[in-house]
Amino acid sequence: MAQVSTEVPGDERGTLLAFVEAQRAALREAAQGLTEEQAASRPSVSELSLSGLLKHAAECELNWLRLAQEKPNERMRDEGSWAEAFRLVEGESVPGVLAFWDVVARETEAFITAVPSLDDSFPLPPAPWFPADTKVSMRWLLLHLVEEFARHAGHADIIRESVDGTRAMG
Repeated sequence: MAQVSTEVPGDERGTLLAFVEAQRAALREAAQGLTEEQAASRPSVSELSLSGLLKHAAECELNWLRLAQEKPNERMRDEGSWAEAFRLVEGESVPGVLAFWDVVARETEAFITAVPSLDDSFPLPPAPWFPADTKVSMRWLLLHLVEEFARHAGHADIIRESVDGTRAMG
C-alpha cells in the first residue's frame, strides 16, 4: 500500500489528499484476498474486472499528474492500446499494479505538497469534452481524482460481491 502521509493537516490541501487516498484505499480493498484469476474475472456483462480497475485508476492518476506537471506521460494510451488500460496483460499482476500505483500516489502527494497554491493551473489537452483552451487548478485535479476513484470504487464493490459474495470494506 502507498506510503502516503497518514498525518493529515487540517487545511484544504491535506483534506483533499486524504479524500484521494481514502478512495484509492476503497479500490484497493475490493481486491484484497483474491487470486489473480478472481481479480481478472468479469462476473457481469461489463468488461470491468477488479484488476483492470486497479490498473486503470493507477494509469489515470499518472495521466492527470503528468498533465499537471506538464510532462510527457510514459504510459499514455492511444486508441489502439486503450482497452489494455482496463485489463492486465502478459507479465502484469495485481501486486505489480499496486506497487506501480504506490509510486504514483507518492509522487502525486509530493507534487501537490510542493505546489505553491491549489489555485495554480495547467492546460487540459484538446478533447471534444473539454472547452478549447481550458485550464484547471490543482484543486480541480484532486477533486477529479476523488470523483474518478469513487466511481470505480462503486464498480469494484459490485464486482467483488459478484465474485465471492464479500463486500468491500471502506
